[in-house]
Amino acid sequence: MDKFETFTGVVAAIDRPNIDTDAIIPKQYLKSIKRSGFGVNLFDDWRYLDPGAPGDDHSRRRPNPDFVLNQDAFAATSILLARENFGCGSSREHAVWALLDFGIRVVIAPSFADIFYNNSFKNGLLPIALETTQVDRLFAALGASDDYRLTIDLERQCVIDPEGVEATFEVDAFRRHCLLNGLDDIGLTMQYADEIRDFEQAYYARSPWLERAPS
Repeated sequence: MDKFETFTGVVAAIDRPNIDTDAIIPKQYLKSIKRSGFGVNLFDDWRYLDPGAPGDDHSRRRPNPDFVLNQDAFAATSILLARENFGCGSSREHAVWALLDFGIRVVIAPSFADIFYNNSFKNGLLPIALETTQVDRLFAALGASDDYRLTIDLERQCVIDPEGVEATFEVDAFRRHCLLNGLDDIGLTMQYADEIRDFEQAYYARSPWLERAPS
């Protein structure tokens, strides 16, 4: 996955608590296990005025003009601001895939559902938990700006607003290391590729009858 170091992006806000994973990516789109192609169905029930199904030509559906991500100013959104308990509901990893596929790299909220929070780090999405008062301040600032951007410095663990005001956040040291270096579970394993190869060669040298014949 991509490294996450210092990142600046356009912010969009959804001002409601308890946004669940079925709202983020509805259940009918969970048939695919690919990690791409879900962005067009992010917040599907809120984003479109007519129902959708897998295989639809979504460009022919009627967008909801009142939904924030359909507005021109937020077409390039990469930071999402929300309220408490973001990502609650079922444990679908597709919710994180949909956010990333749309282009969102960061979600800021007062709190997150545990499974969504864990899935985010495994896929390169940074969930930032800030105090409610800090989130309120960001909502207010966003509402007063036509092009509100924030900078995220993961190394220093801080959110920096356009005035240079910083809000610090906490991330587990191991998770921060993985994001900074672009390491998912496979990437972590592949750091030991030489040791794995050496072990396999020694193992099959001791037990050659176990080695599978070449196809």
